[in-house]
Amino acid sequence: MVLRIGGLASGMDIDALVEQLMTAERVPLDKINQKKTYTEWQRDDYREMNSLLLDLDNTIFNGVSKQASFIKKTVAISNSDALSVKNVNSTIDFSGSMSINKLATAASMQSIEKSKITDSSAKLSDIGFQGSQIIEISAITKDGVLQTEPYKLTIKEDDTLDSIIAKINKDSGVTAFFDSKSQKISITAKNTGEMANGSPEIILSDNGESPNKFFNNILRVNSNNNLAAEGSGGEVYGTKGSNADITYNGLNITRPSNTFTINGVEFTAKKVTTEAVTFSSTPDVDGILDTITQFVNKYNEAVEKIRAKTTETKYRDYPPLTDAQKEDMTEDEIEKWDKLAKSGTLKGDSILTNVLTKMRSNFSSPVSGTSTYSQLSQIGISTTANYLDGGKLTIDEDKLRAAISADPNAVYELFQKDGATSSEQGIARRLRDSLKTAMSDITTKAGKSTSVNNTFTLGKLLNNYDSQITRFEDKLESLETRYWARFTAMESAINKANSQSTYLTSMFSS
Repeated sequence: MVLRIGGLASGMDIDALVEQLMTAERVPLDKINQKKTYTEWQRDDYREMNSLLLDLDNTIFNGVSKQASFIKKTVAISNSDALSVKNVNSTIDFSGSMSINKLATAASMQSIEKSKITDSSAKLSDIGFQGSQIIEISAITKDGVLQTEPYKLTIKEDDTLDSIIAKINKDSGVTAFFDSKSQKISITAKNTGEMANGSPEIILSDNGESPNKFFNNILRVNSNNNLAAEGSGGEVYGTKGSNADITYNGLNITRPSNTFTINGVEFTAKKVTTEAVTFSSTPDVDGILDTITQFVNKYNEAVEKIRAKTTETKYRDYPPLTDAQKEDMTEDEIEKWDKLAKSGTLKGDSILTNVLTKMRSNFSSPVSGTSTYSQLSQIGISTTANYLDGGKLTIDEDKLRAAISADPNAVYELFQKDGATSSEQGIARRLRDSLKTAMSDITTKAGKSTSVNNTFTLGKLLNNYDSQITRFEDKLESLETRYWARFTAMESAINKANSQSTYLTSMFSS
């Protein structure tokens, strides 16, 4: 390490001199740092554009690309208190009548007499339960058959009835409830309906020995709901499940649940009727229109932001500020400078300008082989008259409403038709392909937030700048050491000369 003598002999401000010399030497390093900062801004702007394109792609996928968006129905029902009707996946309008002769009910069973448990929060050991026991519960499924594998639960003497009921209610096919006042338990199947051939809908099994049998000895319930429903001594302690009895368009049918689907339409029976409930559907024009409008708005937002970024003015006289420059400026001045310095990072970018061109082509080219509509203009969607908008879309709402009302499936086909070639593919399919290509190109150039630098183009450039900065900083450190070595040598020489002069002066004066 070089000993630094800061002007004691010469009277010069060596620190200031070295600093000035190093400031001049640091100019190339400042330029590299500025290039690095600008590249980071450019990388971040690319990623912002990628997020914008991804947002548009997701809007398309979740909206106009889904058939469910175009089969939305408005259903008119003569008695909505007795019946609800909802379209699930029917692509055509529907109508009919339904009489509800009987509602589906769930099987249930209760304790025959007071259980041995008086406090559901107390441990089972308090009533003499010892060791552990496996209990099993089988119940009817939503398909109207008994579950193939029973629910099994190991209960231990440290368990409480509350903890056991919580597990049963969460994981089994029944719901249990304990009434502390009557000291009885109620067990009800989660699914409605009856089993074929009169088989029980709830079966409880104890694998312990008396008097430890949990269901039979402790809770005092029957082994199945059929036995509970038969009762004893004039009392019944349960019910059998029953199917819903429906007359649909004149045909008598049964279902294990009050909610069931026929031809892609979901029906929910609410109460028994004395006369038939009629229903009919029409396209949900407002709902479908809203989906298309959301897509158009998101598309226009993407076009506007991409066009603004690719036509942004680039101010070459405003490079990124160095730390030293920022020290001499106010926060307001720095903010204004940075705004100009960051402008134009993607001006004229080929990836973004190409995707705008492709998207305009996706919309303007007709879709071949469709049944009704081949171009968006036929359903009221066209580009704006102002060419400066960059291809934004506008909607003739009346024309679009008419197209949706006439044939929503034809509108869906225009957006999502499949085909071997681009000309045969729907608008949404083409657009998503163009977006995916652009997003892939941007990722190759600017990476993602999770990417490491050596996996994308700008990242490799940033790594190169880091290497240059490290080498240059090492060079500057060596150079500063040499400057100090020279000035220290000068100070030493001056100091030696002064010592000799003082000696000679003292010799002559003596």
